[in-house]
Amino acid sequence: MDMLIEKRVQFDVSRETNAMIRLNKCPVCGSQKMEIFLKLKDYFLTGESFEISQCVECGFKFTNPVPRETDLPKYYESDEYISHSNTSTGLINRIYQSVRKHSIKKKVRIATTKLTRGEALDIGCGTGDFLKEMSNSGWNVKGIEPNDTARNRAIKNYGLDIYNESQLFEFRENRFDVITMWHVLEHVYNLERDLTQIKTILRKEGRLVIALPNADSLDATIYKNFWAAYDVPRHLYHFNQSSVRRLMENFGFEIVTIKPMVFDSFYISMLSEKYMHGKINYISSFFNGLKSDLYGLSDKKYYSSLIYVLRVKNS
Repeated sequence: MDMLIEKRVQFDVSRETNAMIRLNKCPVCGSQKMEIFLKLKDYFLTGESFEISQCVECGFKFTNPVPRETDLPKYYESDEYISHSNTSTGLINRIYQSVRKHSIKKKVRIATTKLTRGEALDIGCGTGDFLKEMSNSGWNVKGIEPNDTARNRAIKNYGLDIYNESQLFEFRENRFDVITMWHVLEHVYNLERDLTQIKTILRKEGRLVIALPNADSLDATIYKNFWAAYDVPRHLYHFNQSSVRRLMENFGFEIVTIKPMVFDSFYISMLSEKYMHGKINYISSFFNGLKSDLYGLSDKKYYSSLIYVLRVKNS
């Protein structure tokens, strides 16, 4: 049996309630030793209280307990959820949309550098803006998007091939040259199931690109339980560089390079200010975001979000 398979960690639970499931093992290392790291609320939508557990052995942080998989969609049901609605309502969202146009071009460069054109899959593609830019660059693109509204908008606006999440398990082996997940892995309910399939459908010489909030960031330290990128319960996991490296090694991947998402710190700081004070202090959020990026110049752990470029080991 492949030793990599033996090391993988199942989505284990020890107790279920009508609405919540409690994990009894760390999703990264499998240890059953954990402690409460933070108690916080869903400031974005419901106001419900949640906890983040931290593994005593490897330090990985994860929301625990979590809603049942069938209950999670209700936590996304808001016109304010920007990756599904593409809304420009409100100053924060207008700023986000302005920066997003620039960021998409940068994402395409990161995903395709030194690669010839081929097939690309974007998992959690939202309204399809990144895939459209990839298509304009000559790539044959496919998308996975579980949200009906976002998926239909991508199909209608851009004529893209966008499927629901079940299609992920119907693609043939070794199909894609590039697979991207832009702020998606933290939402994946079953890491074992999905990462196993991603490795199966990625070509041996292919590239996996994952963007994630960074739980070690300076803005996370500043805002603590009000840090918007915890975003419980939509964010099930709260990664740092160490946990990403260890998790992906379990599935046979290695990190090639890590790049910052420098604009994320400002957007996250604005939302965090709103959650902490009930309104946005633009001056404070700007300087906290800037501080994260400046500290990040000397050590990437301070950046608000990081992009991981990975490949299959020994490819």
